[in-house]
Amino acid sequence: MPAFSLQPSPVDLRRRLSATETDCPVYKPRCPFYKPRPSLNQLRFHSIRSTINGMIQTLLRTLFSTLATHRQLALENLALRQQIAVLQRSVKRPHLKKCDRLFWVLLSRIWTDWGKVLAILKPETVIRWHRKGFRLYWTRKSRRNGKGRPAVSSDIRELIRKMSQANPGWGAPRIHGELLKLGIDISQAAVSKYMIRHRKPPSQDWRTFLGNHAGDLVSIDFFTVPTVTFRVLFVFVILAHERRRVIHFNVTDSPSARWTAQQIREAFPWDTAPRYLLRDRDSIYGHEFTSRVSHMGMKEVKTAPRSPWQNPYAERLIGTLRRDCLDHLIVVGENHLRRILRDYLFYYHSCRTHLSLEKDPPEPRKVESPDQGKIVEFPMVGGLHHRYSRLAP
Repeated sequence: MPAFSLQPSPVDLRRRLSATETDCPVYKPRCPFYKPRPSLNQLRFHSIRSTINGMIQTLLRTLFSTLATHRQLALENLALRQQIAVLQRSVKRPHLKKCDRLFWVLLSRIWTDWGKVLAILKPETVIRWHRKGFRLYWTRKSRRNGKGRPAVSSDIRELIRKMSQANPGWGAPRIHGELLKLGIDISQAAVSKYMIRHRKPPSQDWRTFLGNHAGDLVSIDFFTVPTVTFRVLFVFVILAHERRRVIHFNVTDSPSARWTAQQIREAFPWDTAPRYLLRDRDSIYGHEFTSRVSHMGMKEVKTAPRSPWQNPYAERLIGTLRRDCLDHLIVVGENHLRRILRDYLFYYHSCRTHLSLEKDPPEPRKVESPDQGKIVEFPMVGGLHHRYSRLAP
């Protein structure tokens, strides 16, 4: 009887191997030159390992160099400098890895004379790397983790800019208070962020300045009108700048300082006189006129010689009187001229729209809605002009 053995014979081994290769569906023969592709974690591990190995090698070389003799260090420095010179001649811009940049950044923090031995690049480059790393560090540290504050809508931003532009003297607290009264929930810091920054100190514009002083300023002037008998009549007008309203007018054929002073008294009885009186340098405003104006508490503002443009409102009023009325009529006498001017000034104050008053007459006129009735035409100034209004049927 043959002896029992635990080890299989070579024939059994070959039989088992051939059965595994043919019968097993999972088995696949491999190519002898096949190399598996490394995973992403393996690549990261190799990169970190190479960086750490390079830094360890640098530290070890530094440690060994401290134990070497002075002659060996001098020869090593000479050899290194010669190699750096060859590298600078052959390579214009050397390629540095992250570990190299990190090494120079750390070295610049612990060694004050690092810039003296730096040859392959400029010290400004290392400083730029350090600042870039500083920005990346704090950008990552201060990144938004959650939703954060809600964004301010474009309408609110535009309203804040409009408020700061229209009110140069307002700061962020004042604008923030106005927005809270309008039901807009926003922080004062956000208001300060979107305000317009004025280069110069806050100041009002000239239109606002003149508008605030227009109530205490009037203009006076004379103009002439020929009659049918070739006489020359002088018309004296007093114009208030606030609403372009003609306060007083009169007609004469022989003006004088006493007559002009009397017109001023009739135009401003009691304490209704304005603060400033704008006029030209006509000789008709004599001593009696100036003394009367001074006693009434008014200050005369005289224009420059031959400069009618410095009294623009009065000159424009005279041009309007001529174009709209007097150029279309032949004046018979003083009473006729007074009646014509009285009719026209009634139309001027109550009906005629003005560009400077936002298309409104000196005496404000209500806007009539279409449901008030049909449009009716009313003749004014003898039919030279008309007023249009709505009447209920």
